[in-house]
This record gives sequence, structure tokens and C-alpha cells, in this order.
Amino acid sequence: MKIILRIMFSIAFLLVAFFGLGPVLFADGTAGERIVTLVVVIMIFILLYILYKWAIKKSRN
Repeated sequence: MKIILRIMFSIAFLLVAFFGLGPVLFADGTAGERIVTLVVVIMIFILLYILYKWAIKKSRN
């Protein structure tokens, strides 16, 4: 069960990195739009990390 969780969260992190950081690095918007996008992407990373830690803790029981 734990390996499935790790695979799912790895895929989720890669998708967020690809689709979230791509617009931050390569978009032609203003600096303000890029910063807002970066903040949102970082918040999504933090949320995913918290969910990952919670799911791994629950799977041990």
C-alpha cells in the first residue's frame, strides 16, 4: 500500500512541477503574474507534502 502512495504522490509532484513551474519560468506575463503563480505553486507543493506525510502515517496503522 505504501509503494502505491509513493508512486501516486511522486506523479502528483511531477505534474505540479511541470505544469506549475513552466508558466513561472517561460510565460511572457508580467513579473507580478509570475510571482502570484509561483506563490500558488509553492502552496500546492506544501499542501501535497502535508497530505503525503498524513497518508504515509495513516498507512502504517
